[in-house]
Amino acid sequence: MGIGPAASTRRASFMDTLASMTDLQHVHSVNEAVARLCELYDKSCALAREALASGDHDAYRHVVYPKITVHIRQWTPIDRSEPFGYVDQEGRYSAVISKPWLIRDYLIEQLTRLSNNYPCDLYVGQSDERIPPEYIRGTTHIPQDRGNIPRPTLDAVHDGIVDGAWKAFHGKDKPLFHFGPQRFDIACARIEHYTGIEVDTVQKYILFTNYAMHTTEFVKFGLRELAREDSRYTALVLPTGETIHPNDAVLLDVDELTLTSRYQMPRFDLITAGGDGITMINIGVGPSNAKTITDCLAVLRPEAWIMIGHCAGLDGRMRIGDLILGNAYQREDHILDGTVTTSNPIPAIPEIQRMLEAAVEEVYGKDNSLMRTGTVLSTDDRNWEWRTSRDLWEWLRHSTAVAVDMESCTLAANGYRYRIPYGTLLSVSDLPLHAVPKLPAQAQAFYSNSKEAHVMCAVRAVEALAENPERLRTRKLRRTVAEVPFR
Repeated sequence: MGIGPAASTRRASFMDTLASMTDLQHVHSVNEAVARLCELYDKSCALAREALASGDHDAYRHVVYPKITVHIRQWTPIDRSEPFGYVDQEGRYSAVISKPWLIRDYLIEQLTRLSNNYPCDLYVGQSDERIPPEYIRGTTHIPQDRGNIPRPTLDAVHDGIVDGAWKAFHGKDKPLFHFGPQRFDIACARIEHYTGIEVDTVQKYILFTNYAMHTTEFVKFGLRELAREDSRYTALVLPTGETIHPNDAVLLDVDELTLTSRYQMPRFDLITAGGDGITMINIGVGPSNAKTITDCLAVLRPEAWIMIGHCAGLDGRMRIGDLILGNAYQREDHILDGTVTTSNPIPAIPEIQRMLEAAVEEVYGKDNSLMRTGTVLSTDDRNWEWRTSRDLWEWLRHSTAVAVDMESCTLAANGYRYRIPYGTLLSVSDLPLHAVPKLPAQAQAFYSNSKEAHVMCAVRAVEALAENPERLRTRKLRRTVAEVPFR
């Protein structure tokens, strides 16, 4: 079937668009490079929408992701305290980028550090990797017979760079960024799938919980902050998609809001102008959920994530409501054993530990005996305590664990894996080895008394970190081999 005059006009428009999307071109500054990435990506998306709407599917073959290459002309020693933005040798480092506008500030910061450390040239242009329409907002009319239109493929979704695959680091160009474009896209899609709201408002500091009462306390805090004239926060996004602005917050009470969600992991974004606000997500229970959401959030390169949950205390001197600041992780959750072996130590991140300690002191007072540091043991068995006394003895006799939960070790191990600083602040909800199991009446009383203070400890910690994010720029999560220049 032929293409009519209207379609021919559109085709000419397509060709004009393509003429401006040439192969890799030298750019003269970091800002120009990132602007060019955004421009090329947006033009590809516009081309995709028009090609699908017009039926001119042949034009879709030009819908590709943009690519950036940094040519390090000469390797030189740099300041040994640099946490990232360094390379082991000169050469070409490349990344194919999706949704560059979503991580614009991150890209500018990383490229600036790299170009300040070495003499280098920046090149931006089209890649040869095509964008499936399912990953482009506003696309309709995706035909059954796709022809030139690519499908999303899991063949292009992997963590070979993050996990240090030999092939990923020994090609023509070395990797610049941790993720390929379809890995980035599917992660963003799944964040929206699990949380129910668009990925755009995820903030740089992330709190995880598995209790709706914690998210309710977080919303109360958000409303109070938005009502303040000098607040750094500009909006609060709820799991329903409703956005509350400062003028609204003055008139609202938490009881007037819908905080429940039909989605699996309700998300609450307390936004700042610079994106360094706080996101809280109720991830539900278990290590699988913890891995699922952090696998996805990692592509956005958050500054830190922290678990605030409940745990079983193992020390008979503990009391219900005591706080455990995890400083070691005994991994018996099994979810990441094939990726980060249990022989790999998962270090505590002192920068987060210090902020959490200071926050507990601020919330509870200086003379506080409620908190202790110690090893957290995470298990994939919720009913771990339903064992014989002898089995429990054999299981724990070599352990220094002071608390048992289900998520902390997964969140820490995936933070270690993705080079994202992590922490855990747990509250003791039961003492099953000391005749205080978790039962409904006692649990509800404990929840009522502890929930606000527990949430506020984590909130104050990340607020302090946001004042000076350089504190988190740790070298502790960098690898000896298989490391990319970007944070």
